[in-house]
Amino acid sequence: MGFCVCGGAVLACSFGMAPSTMNVLPAARVMSAMPLATIMDNVPMVNIMPFGMCSSLANPTVASATAAALGALTPMPCVPVIAGPWAPGSPTVLIGGKPALNNSSKLMCAYGGVIQISNPGTTNIQVK
Repeated sequence: MGFCVCGGAVLACSFGMAPSTMNVLPAARVMSAMPLATIMDNVPMVNIMPFGMCSSLANPTVASATAAALGALTPMPCVPVIAGPWAPGSPTVLIGGKPALNNSSKLMCAYGGVIQISNPGTTNIQVK
């Protein structure tokens, strides 16, 4: 069993250099101390904040900066580009008609990064 994820959860990206915080808007949500997240809380710059600097060569800004530095990897500021919803989520628990987000879910960035939940923000609400 995993734990529900709420607003304020700590996220990490495999190509990011700093952790990020998840924001969950309180519209039509189950509330604990913070609103609980669903698999559709995946909007960049609304739910998913930047992870400091990005080191993925699939990111065009990193690729061009690296080329300008004659091949030396040059990280550039992160701007997440989300490819789809969180997966797998919790299909047995619905929040606002959408599957709840649990701490084992992952999110893919279009630049190849895997975003995962380091700290779900709660340890007292379990979901399957």
